[in-house]
Amino acid sequence: MGKYFGTDGFRGKAGEGLTADHAYQIGRFLGWYFGRTHRAQIVVGKDTRRSSYMLEYAISAGMAASGADVHLLHVTTTPSVSYVARTDGFDCGVMISASHNPFYDNGIKLINGEGEKMEESVIALVEDYLDGKLELDGQPWKELPMATEAQVGSIVDDTAGRNRYMGYLISLAVYSFKGKRVALDCANGSAWHIAPRIFEALGAQVFTINTNPDGTNINLNAGSTHIEGLQRYVVENKMDVGFAYDGDADRCLAVDENGKLVDGDQIMYLYACYMKERGKLVTNKVVTTVMSNFGLYKALEKAGIGYEKTAVGDKYVYENMVQNGHRIGGEQSGHIIFTKYARTGDGILTSLKIMEAMLAKKLPLSKLAEPVTIYPQVLINVRVKDKKAAQADADVQAAVEAVAAELGNTGRILVRESGTEPLVRVMVEAPDQELCQALAQRVVDMIKQKGHAI
Repeated sequence: MGKYFGTDGFRGKAGEGLTADHAYQIGRFLGWYFGRTHRAQIVVGKDTRRSSYMLEYAISAGMAASGADVHLLHVTTTPSVSYVARTDGFDCGVMISASHNPFYDNGIKLINGEGEKMEESVIALVEDYLDGKLELDGQPWKELPMATEAQVGSIVDDTAGRNRYMGYLISLAVYSFKGKRVALDCANGSAWHIAPRIFEALGAQVFTINTNPDGTNINLNAGSTHIEGLQRYVVENKMDVGFAYDGDADRCLAVDENGKLVDGDQIMYLYACYMKERGKLVTNKVVTTVMSNFGLYKALEKAGIGYEKTAVGDKYVYENMVQNGHRIGGEQSGHIIFTKYARTGDGILTSLKIMEAMLAKKLPLSKLAEPVTIYPQVLINVRVKDKKAAQADADVQAAVEAVAAELGNTGRILVRESGTEPLVRVMVEAPDQELCQALAQRVVDMIKQKGHAI
C-alpha cells in the first residue's frame, strides 16, 4: 500500500491499488485511534464514482467495528466534509474521491477535526497499520480490538450536514445574482446537485452541463480539466460567466463572457485587488506556488500587492497562509483558499467570490482579469538517473543561470524535481513561445550532454 501514501490520504486504481479491504482496514484504524478515550465521531462524504459507494460502505463498516459512530453525508464535496468536521465537532472526516482523476481511480482523503488535511504523522500510522507494523505508545498492534455489544458503532445518514454547508455558502453572498446568466460545468461529480441549488437560491439564471453522473463519467471530457466544453457553451448561449469544477469540487476555473479562460492565477489577482480596495487584504500578500505564471507576479507588483511562493501543492499554500496570517492563496489549477471562510480549496466558494467581485465592481469578468497577461510557458520533463545530481551539476546550473540572465525581468526559468517520478522538470516563461522553447531546450540539452538523462 505504501506507494499510495500521500499528503492527504490514499489513492489508487479502485479494486486494485485501493480495495474495499484497504478501506475497511483504514476505517478500523480511524475508529480505534480516535476512540481511545471516547466514542469516536466521524463524518464521511463521497463523490459520484461507482467505486465510491463500495469504499464508503467498507470504511464505514470498519469504523463501526472499532466502535465509532459514522455520519454519512453521501454525495458531497470535499470542502463540505471539511466544513462539517470543524463546525459539528467531529474527530475527523473522510472524503472518498480521486479529485480530477478518471472514474476508475479513487482515493480516501483524511481530514482532521479542524477541517484541515490530516496530519502526516497520523496518515503514517494508518500506513503502518496497513503494512502490519503499527506501533503506538510503545506497544505493537498487529490486531485492533473489535467493539462488541453496545460498543459497536452506529452508521447514520447526515444529509442535514450537507444542507448546513449549502446554507453557509448562501449566507456568505452579499449581493443578489438576479438577472445574471451563469453556466456551471459540474464535471458529473460532487457539485452536480449542490452548486446549481446555491446559485438558484441566490437568484441567478442557472444553466448546467455535465450534471448527469452515472458512476463512470466523472471528469470525462468535463469540468475544470476540460474547460473547452464550458467555453463553447458560454459563447453559444450568451452567458455572463461560467464556472467549472473538478470531481470533488475543491477547485474552480472560470470562463468570462467572451469564452476566455480565467485560471487560478487570474482569480487570485482579481479577488486580491478587490480585497485590497476594501482594506481586507490584511497582510497585502497573496500566497502562490512556484508554478504560478510570471504574468501574475508582474500584475501583482503593478497593483502594489506582495506575494509568497511555496512548493507545489495546496497543502503548502495553506500552511504558509496560516503561519503568516495571509487571507488568500492558491494554485493556477483553481485550488483557491480563503482562510476567513474555509480550511481547504473550495470551488463553489471561489465561484461565489468571483460573482461578488463582478457585482461589487459592476464589471464583467473579462475586465477584472484583464491586467494579468499570461506568459507563454514551456515545460519539459527529463527522465534522469539521479534528480539531485542532475540539478547539482555545475554546468547545468551555469546553463540555468545563463537563461535567467538572458530573460532578465521579462520572464523566468524554474528547474525542479518531480516528487514521485525520476524526472527533472525544466520550465521557462517568456513573452514569446519560440523563445520559451529554445531556452528550455538549452538546459535540457545540457542535462543530456552531461550524461544525467536515462
